[in-house]
Amino acid sequence: MTRRPEPAVPPIGRRAVLLGTAGALLGAAGCAGGTRGRPNTAATPTAPAPGSSPAPSNLSGPGTPSPTATPALPRTAPWQVTSAEVHPEVKRRAVALVEAIGAWPDGRGGAPAARARVTALRLPAALVAQAGPLLPAADEAVLQVVDAQYGGILADSASVLVVCRQWTRRGGAVRAGGTTVDVRLARTGTGWTVTDLHPARPGAPAAAPPARVRRVLADSRIVLPPAARADLRSGRVHDSVLTAMLHLAGRYRMYVSVVRSGHPLDVFGTSRPSDHPPGRAFDVWQVDGHAVVDPATPRTLVERFMRDAAATGSYNVGGPVPLSGGSTPDQFFSDATHHDHVHLGFRG
Repeated sequence: MTRRPEPAVPPIGRRAVLLGTAGALLGAAGCAGGTRGRPNTAATPTAPAPGSSPAPSNLSGPGTPSPTATPALPRTAPWQVTSAEVHPEVKRRAVALVEAIGAWPDGRGGAPAARARVTALRLPAALVAQAGPLLPAADEAVLQVVDAQYGGILADSASVLVVCRQWTRRGGAVRAGGTTVDVRLARTGTGWTVTDLHPARPGAPAAAPPARVRRVLADSRIVLPPAARADLRSGRVHDSVLTAMLHLAGRYRMYVSVVRSGHPLDVFGTSRPSDHPPGRAFDVWQVDGHAVVDPATPRTLVERFMRDAAATGSYNVGGPVPLSGGSTPDQFFSDATHHDHVHLGFRG
């Protein structure tokens, strides 16, 4: 998103799948979201190879095949948030819904079962109709929330971008996938409720991705979740973004949260178009293994990353650290929305 400076908030942290209590929100419009809410790197499940994998077969004796075993899905961990997060109850609510829709035990797939899980959270069952890629046809599924960052937060409304990986089993085949869901919430008299879901729609992959796209996808220092990888493969991400990613990867290992799809079309709470949907922005939630939102992350690391981001040509760098200077007016900004990630916007 493109934003003007707003009052900065202290950097804070996040992560848990239990529903939280309601709290008051500060007014701060959005971009494009203890320790920040996400699985510990060591606990993140190892994904099966992309695509389908056949079920393994076991032999009970020489040349005597036993019945084919059902392939196991990866083990996942519930997303957690700490009280240090800005309004943790908002993210808890959004993540709980995505986890309820996108994961189910054997035989509990399909919309009716998903509606029952959503109703158990005291949320509208009609939200299941908006789940899209979060609810594929499968016998069972597990889901790992990688990150939940604000797409925007105001006094009575919020956008939480829930970035997730998902593994499904249908018969003897396991498939790795995932998406990013823009979860919209509204404050009520009793807490926060979810009003809408907007899953990422990256578009079809280009027939021949440009060389720079292939370089980014192959760079182990640029970690991209499923929707972001699909954004790059679609060919709809601007060269300025790709160049900046490659430049920053020379100094940092970064985990990207959002590129273009799964992000609000406008700067949250305004009618100004965001830089994300046209493919002219990306957000980073983790730098060199440190979550941007984690209060234990050295502020010097985040500040250095933000300044290096500006040096790549980003005219609009937002994050948890209020910075002075810049080559253009208002090049840096910090607010409640950007306490949990660094935003890099480009003019094209």
